[in-house]
Amino acid sequence: MAGIKALISLSFGGAIGLMFLMLGCALPVYNKYWPLFLLFFYILSPIPYCISRRVVDDTDSASNACKELAIFLTTGIVVSAFGLPVIFARAAVIEWGACALVLTGNIVIFATILGFFLVFGSNDDFSWQQW
Repeated sequence: MAGIKALISLSFGGAIGLMFLMLGCALPVYNKYWPLFLLFFYILSPIPYCISRRVVDDTDSASNACKELAIFLTTGIVVSAFGLPVIFARAAVIEWGACALVLTGNIVIFATILGFFLVFGSNDDFSWQQW
């Protein structure tokens, strides 16, 4: 039952994060949809870690290059997702208020993605690998 509560709370967090992203785009004051390019970053961010989990054998406790590369690529994607709205705002493509809403949505969505891997990342009976 704890897995269902975690899944519901994670889906609620994702919905709140996407709401902030949509508010940064669709409010009549801002009315620019350039921040929707961040959806690509949301989709791409867990992919390197998921690939490294499939490739790497987790029996040894030492660090390995594949896992470190996946964490590096994921960090680059996340930093790029935070940098893109700031670049848009500095170039006057979007307003600074829209940038703040989009950055708030970034924090919530990436916290939700992190929470998903913390809750469902272990190799127990209720794992995301079953899906």
